[in-house]
Amino acid sequence: MSTWKKSTRSSQSGQCVEVSRDHVPGKIAVRDSKNPDADALVFTAGEWEAFLDGVRKSEFDI
Repeated sequence: MSTWKKSTRSSQSGQCVEVSRDHVPGKIAVRDSKNPDADALVFTAGEWEAFLDGVRKSEFDI
């Protein structure tokens, strides 16, 4: 059974993503909380860290 976590900054509107470190062994999985039965995006630890680093640096701000 996978453990999925939603950000504490997420609203209750259901428009969130969830992250799991045990959905795929050794990988980080991300899914749409509105559609939990759909496929998840799967990242290596390095890819996930690079993404988080970009978020922290505001590289994805619109």
